[in-house]
Amino acid sequence: MMKFEPAAFEVDLSEDHIKKEKAKARKLRDSAWWKRKSASGLCHYCGGTFRPSELTMDHKIPLGRGGASTRENLVPCCKKCNTEKKNLLPAEWQSYLERLASR
Repeated sequence: MMKFEPAAFEVDLSEDHIKKEKAKARKLRDSAWWKRKSASGLCHYCGGTFRPSELTMDHKIPLGRGGASTRENLVPCCKKCNTEKKNLLPAEWQSYLERLASR
């Protein structure tokens, strides 16, 4: 039987790197791109409708897990989803939601 071993990779999780990524996120939050993205008022995760000012910016792949502050990784979400998601990866978050739904 062949044993699967994931490829090793290094992710810079230093305080300096995370500080730089947070600064990039703040800059994107002030951009026209983010204003358009959050204007719908839809939470990326629960699909709920909120005032754009009530939405937070979430890293789908959290900075602490190797994510970056790029347009592809940032989504608008409600405070509740952002708080509950914490540092989960997308697959982990989906699994969490499925467990909640099955209760």
